[in-house]
Amino acid sequence: MQGVAAAGYTVPTPIQSLAIRPALAGRDIIGLAQTGTGKTAAFVLPLLNQLSTEAGDRGRHAPPRALVLTPTRELAQQIHKAVDTYGKFLSLRSIAVYGGVDMNKQLKLMARGVDIVIATPGRLLDHMQRKSVSLGSVKVLVLDEADRMLDMGFIKDVRTIIAGVPRVRQTMLFSATMPEEIESLASEVLNDPETVEAGERRNPVETIEQHFYSVQPDAKSALLMHAIEQEKMESVLVFTRTKHGADKIARRLDRAGISTAAIHSNRTQGQRDRALESFKRGSIRVLVATDIAARGIDVNGISHVVNLDIPQQAEDYIHRIGRTGRAGAEGDAITFVTREDQQFLRRIEKYTGKHIAIRSYPGFVAPPPSAKTPGHHASAPRTSGHHTSAPRHGAHQSPQPQSASHQPVTNASTQQITAAQAPARRFSPRPGSAPKAAVDRVYRPAGQSGAPKKKAGGAGKPWEKTAGKKKRRTPMLAVRKKSPPKKLDAFSSHTGGSGWSNY
Repeated sequence: MQGVAAAGYTVPTPIQSLAIRPALAGRDIIGLAQTGTGKTAAFVLPLLNQLSTEAGDRGRHAPPRALVLTPTRELAQQIHKAVDTYGKFLSLRSIAVYGGVDMNKQLKLMARGVDIVIATPGRLLDHMQRKSVSLGSVKVLVLDEADRMLDMGFIKDVRTIIAGVPRVRQTMLFSATMPEEIESLASEVLNDPETVEAGERRNPVETIEQHFYSVQPDAKSALLMHAIEQEKMESVLVFTRTKHGADKIARRLDRAGISTAAIHSNRTQGQRDRALESFKRGSIRVLVATDIAARGIDVNGISHVVNLDIPQQAEDYIHRIGRTGRAGAEGDAITFVTREDQQFLRRIEKYTGKHIAIRSYPGFVAPPPSAKTPGHHASAPRTSGHHTSAPRHGAHQSPQPQSASHQPVTNASTQQITAAQAPARRFSPRPGSAPKAAVDRVYRPAGQSGAPKKKAGGAGKPWEKTAGKKKRRTPMLAVRKKSPPKKLDAFSSHTGGSGWSNY
């Protein structure tokens, strides 16, 4: 209790009041509650109490006595921090084990002996295969965010890990939802559990005000920037469906002068930690994330959650907006809805049992479809494939600025290249001629003009296919039998009369 008092907590949340008493009595627990209602303390406090009452010498290489499985790195860090905070006055050692960081440091900490391991399934399996951790002494097993581990495909790994834990143990399973697969898992791994539930599983907390705004897909970023400035948002969590989308919107907000960072699975652990820390300190106004980070972000004071892309699963919607309005605080959840999102909107309505009203954002005028966002440039107009005739000698010509792609080829700006290096040039047919398929022509270097001569005794030209023989080619690539002299002359006049020798 000293650690709890030092953390400033005086009144337990509903899920804590319901779960802690039977957990202290040693019962297996199924805890169901919305995101942000204090489930972490509901299992950490009984776990610390049980381990602290057991006497014994915990020396070097001591195996863990408690194991907490969680789906993401951020959640593992969050739970580890809670263990350190609540167990501040206890002589218990804990470690967070997750991927994306150097395993050697984890191996060294494991070798010193630990009491509590908080781990993601994948990295814990790596340690089990290395035999750097033994689960034979585990007395308390916690499965946190079990439904999220199911969504992320970890259930098979979880079953493998549980198989290495003693059957005689206390097991606590906490989840925001209870799909059939989790019910099946609970019936296998829990022994006569007591189920506790706080609030409605399918509804977000009452302190969150939800808004749904219609928008065109290409106007989402403009509406987001408009809403941030209009409502003076200072701590905004934006969710996108993809990692590429998260990076893209983060760059656009930064260019607009709104300090932003992105967090997703492609970022290194160091990048994710720095982004979260900056967001917690208030150094950045906006944090853009994907669903994989939705339950691992535990930041106090998030005023707004914005679903830039509506989630495809209704459960993810509940988890996303649960990042605001935590611990009784008020929060706003904004969701952008396009015409293509109607099916996902209906899923949310069906899941929560409530009708959703969609409206336009007050005062927002979408930019015209032709307008380009900052950083985009209109493409240059296409020019004709025909060469214009050279100007007559003596005619006055005012200098015209030319783009880099239309500079004339001159001896000063180009170097001589060999025929093997020369790229194929594609030309359009001459005006008035019948349309023909485009022909790739590679011209010989200067001094080698005309068609190649026949080899002595050869039957047919070397670039033609003859019956019964494979197609033979000279070391130089083939050219047309008759090169149009007018085309060459016109080009020569553009290049100072040097013909193709300057190409």
